[in-house]
Amino acid sequence: MKKETLKNIFNFLKKEDNINRPFLWMLLNKEPFTEEDLDVRGDLNFYYINPTSLPEGLKVRGNLFVEYCSKLTSLPEGLEVGIDLYLMETRNITLLPKGLKVHGDLYITDTALEVYTDKQLREMIKPGFIKGKIYREE
Repeated sequence: MKKETLKNIFNFLKKEDNINRPFLWMLLNKEPFTEEDLDVRGDLNFYYINPTSLPEGLKVRGNLFVEYCSKLTSLPEGLEVGIDLYLMETRNITLLPKGLKVHGDLYITDTALEVYTDKQLREMIKPGFIKGKIYREE
């Protein structure tokens, strides 16, 4: 199916049924995001999907899985995750963004972030927070 056809289908559904267009499709096809599009009501999974960046203002109400994303070098400032944030096999992410809000736990496995202590990670994101625990691969 052609990109333009899919775009028309998503626009029709959004208009008629108030359904958000799929976030990943928009990101990979470099479609512009509205404020409503950036409020993801559920989980968002970047498993072997290689965006070079994520948009500012992203809010994921569920879990955010960023796994095996070799081209991604940073997360957007002010990113908010409603449950848990999983950063696995993301060796090019070397810092967490200021203002990061994680309402659950942070999981870091095979990342450059593992060199930091929990205290350093929490300081790095101020004025943001991680409400839960920080887990590393054992």
